[in-house]
Amino acid sequence: MPGYAHQGQDGTLESVDISTCAVLVIDELGDAAASPLADALLPPTLNTARICDAARAAAVPVIFANDAHIKGLDRELELWGDHNLAGDEAAQTAPQLNCQEGDFVIEKRRYSAFFQTSLRLLLDELGVSTLILCGFDTNICVMHTAADAYFNNYRLIVVEDATETFLIGDQASGLAYMQKCYAATLADSDEVVRLLSAPRAGR
Repeated sequence: MPGYAHQGQDGTLESVDISTCAVLVIDELGDAAASPLADALLPPTLNTARICDAARAAAVPVIFANDAHIKGLDRELELWGDHNLAGDEAAQTAPQLNCQEGDFVIEKRRYSAFFQTSLRLLLDELGVSTLILCGFDTNICVMHTAADAYFNNYRLIVVEDATETFLIGDQASGLAYMQKCYAATLADSDEVVRLLSAPRAGR
């Protein structure tokens, strides 16, 4: 059987080189303040916004992976009903995140931001080897993206208070699963902002 001693990352941010990082925001869509789930979604969205601002100031790429489903076609809609349809206002990046000209937007039609998208090509071109994950739902789209990132040899940082679970399972279990199975480092938004804001040689 596999060893019981978990051989993941060291659980800290000390060894992270932010010159190889990108912030990947998964399905933070629509106006979080106007959502029926605002109590759950607005705080992590605002934490993500702080991280995005710090990343832009540090010249770290910000990438939004957004659902853009095709009505009557995408299999995911059979499970969850119509949501985040391509072109709809509800499928646009949350206004709280202040998507800017220098940011990147990847449209996706499945849970994972990697599946049948140009994300891997973009990350290769940007020289990214570490992904800082924010977004929704922790146990669905964030987790499936984390799985594909791990399978593709990316280092993962999952921001605990810039993600949220509201469709299935609970937040703590989802985070623990990614830490255990995908070697994700768990951090809060304050820690990530400090990481991104730390002075670097040559800056």
